[in-house]
Amino acid sequence: MLFAHGSRDPGWRMPIEAVARRMREMKPDVLVACAYLELTEPDLPACVAGLLAEGAQAITIWPMFLGSGRHAREDLPRLVGELRGRYPRIEFLLQPAIAEHREVLDAMAQAALGK
Repeated sequence: MLFAHGSRDPGWRMPIEAVARRMREMKPDVLVACAYLELTEPDLPACVAGLLAEGAQAITIWPMFLGSGRHAREDLPRLVGELRGRYPRIEFLLQPAIAEHREVLDAMAQAALGK
């Protein structure tokens, strides 16, 4: 699952959903969904319910943030804790903010350098 902040601007979700589409192209057998903290649907609980209805047994959550601000450090872990309580048999794996991964940092630097 890709988890992002959300916005009143409906176009804001396009980059996150583009990543999800690309993931589906790369691995069609893997369930991929997007969830949002606020102002955009679906929220995290609704997204989890959808994935579970599709047969997911474990859910890896990727915060699509450039860094570990308050949402990544506090809000998201609290929400995931609530989900673990609601679904004790489901494994939830919470990843660090996406831009903290070396590969992502390298890709952003290469893109900024025009390579």
